[in-house]
Amino acid sequence: MKKIMNRIGSCKRAMGRISSDLRDCTSGVAMVEFAFSAPIVLSLGLMGTETANFTITHMMISQVAMQVADNTSRVGETDVLVARKVYERDINEAFVGAEKLGAPYAIFENGRIVVSSLQMNSDGGQWIAWQRCRGAKNFQSEYGTQGTGASGTSFLGMGSPRIRASSGTAVMFVEVSYTYEPITPIDFFGPTEIEYTAAFNIRDSRDLTQLYQTNPASPVASCNVYSADRPS
Repeated sequence: MKKIMNRIGSCKRAMGRISSDLRDCTSGVAMVEFAFSAPIVLSLGLMGTETANFTITHMMISQVAMQVADNTSRVGETDVLVARKVYERDINEAFVGAEKLGAPYAIFENGRIVVSSLQMNSDGGQWIAWQRCRGAKNFQSEYGTQGTGASGTSFLGMGSPRIRASSGTAVMFVEVSYTYEPITPIDFFGPTEIEYTAAFNIRDSRDLTQLYQTNPASPVASCNVYSADRPS
């Protein structure tokens, strides 16, 4: 019995020494702290990255809208003796410019651009004289299609507040709709619809009757086609 008690006492003393050693040992503290803090730090880093990308994407889509509106307000043949004629190829080239600017964000794969020529009709009202589109996204102008407001004065213009074209001139009104997709596993914003508009009055005297064709004919960027490819 005495031997058993001695053994129990020895075990208690050994356990005490082990407990004391474990209590004084700090070699694993850093690893434990890292295991607790790493998910938080990583999540904050990913959230910051996603927020920055989301903000930059907003800026880029806004710039695309501004560029297309500005470019289409300037296009046309350079004969100064007559009103400028605008050709289908001019509008297609404006879309190519948008394609280059928005290439990092797959602007036409994930979005759509609608260009409308807002003009004054014969009744003094507003109308969409022509409209051209490009992009795979299923999006249509919220203000109407080509020919909207051709007669009468019920069509009040485009944009908010409403933009109106004066007699003898036109406003190039551009709408861009883009579906944002997260780049990190953290679905902080989720699939988000980004929409921007831009409008520029045409720069020079322009033939407002139609969009002209070249010979051979240029492809038409029809708003009935939903494709990221260049019109063919």
